[in-house]
Amino acid sequence: MRIIIALLALLLAQAGCGRQPGTKIVFAVGGAPTEIAFWEEIIQDFATATGIQVELLRRPADTEQQRQGLIIALKAGMSDPDVFLMDVAWLGLFAASNWLAPLEQVDRSPFFAQLLNLVDVHDGRLLALPVYLDAGLLYYRQDLLERFDIAKPPETWPELLEQASTIQEAMRQHDPDFYGFVWQGKQYEGLMTNFQEFAGTQGGFVVSNGARPRIGLDQPQNRAALRLMHDLIWTYKLSPAFTYTEMQEEETRLLFQTGGALFARNWPYAWALHQSKDSPVRGKVGVALPPAPLAGERTSALGGWHIGVSTFSDVKPLAMAFVQYVCSYAVQKRMVLRLGWNPGRRDLYTDAEVLQHAPHLQVLQKALQIATPRPMLPYYPQLSVIVQRHINNVLAGRVDAASALQEAEREIAALLARYGS
Repeated sequence: MRIIIALLALLLAQAGCGRQPGTKIVFAVGGAPTEIAFWEEIIQDFATATGIQVELLRRPADTEQQRQGLIIALKAGMSDPDVFLMDVAWLGLFAASNWLAPLEQVDRSPFFAQLLNLVDVHDGRLLALPVYLDAGLLYYRQDLLERFDIAKPPETWPELLEQASTIQEAMRQHDPDFYGFVWQGKQYEGLMTNFQEFAGTQGGFVVSNGARPRIGLDQPQNRAALRLMHDLIWTYKLSPAFTYTEMQEEETRLLFQTGGALFARNWPYAWALHQSKDSPVRGKVGVALPPAPLAGERTSALGGWHIGVSTFSDVKPLAMAFVQYVCSYAVQKRMVLRLGWNPGRRDLYTDAEVLQHAPHLQVLQKALQIATPRPMLPYYPQLSVIVQRHINNVLAGRVDAASALQEAEREIAALLARYGS
């Protein structure tokens, strides 16, 4: 921590802006009460160490409301907030709108280089840093695999079908509501991340390089992924019929945690809850990478939150010092141990104390090495709404996969035309 404080002093000395330590930074952040309490501790420790005061601008816990609040302030060119957290899916919009100040004199080596280049670096400039990272994982009942003499969790989607069918048939002899596989199929952003993982590296979204981006959805691997998602519900009946109407992260977690499923696709946050003292599956859960399709390699959808400095901030050197403090080894380690967050720093994934507290991070580190983001485009939110609707229609049985993807591409082409791409 002494090194961090020395770095902060250097940044302040180089600022040359005539401001004295103690100038206030406004930091916008949302979250649960425990998370807000943690941030209050962090800004108090930062103030004690540096003399720089930070005002916490509390935002709603709802992600969409946080995004809209930031957009309103940034579109208006307001100097506050100086620093804020961003969902990874917002970075394309914020970068293209020139709302993020380049982060100078930042050591990139402690972070996952490929992830920084995918989402945080734009036009060669580092515009954000990961505070914590997410990637999709496959949870499984280790005790049930062992009971049925299955040596390891599935590595491909066909293997998942085979294992889930075998165990579901046996379990339903005494539990008719047991499912082989639960996942997020409701029409919302989580559906997009599931679609990425079903499709693998040869599916998902194809974004061409250059001045005229193109989204390519109507491709064989995407058709195969959508058919599988549909068939899990209606043909194999391994997933609940209400998958396309109700299943989000918490619905998935609760069904799996109460013993109602063999496999579950979810984010890393579910691990600690599955292992809680009152969890019926405590000590019975394993975690693995998402399965791979027959064509192409497996992938894991990238999620998480990143921190940046507003272009309009009038205390940029101080704000950048705070960003580096938040992303320091000591602070990010506290986040893991106190909140169970997955660190943005690569070097914490080999910390012995961290791994003892959160052993699933060993698998998460592998998932992050193959993780892919959603398209880093300024109009991604509008694009996502289009694709969600068409995928969900396939899951509901209203339309076939090919027709849905073709219609989605037509609507996306109109969207691109509106943006002049």
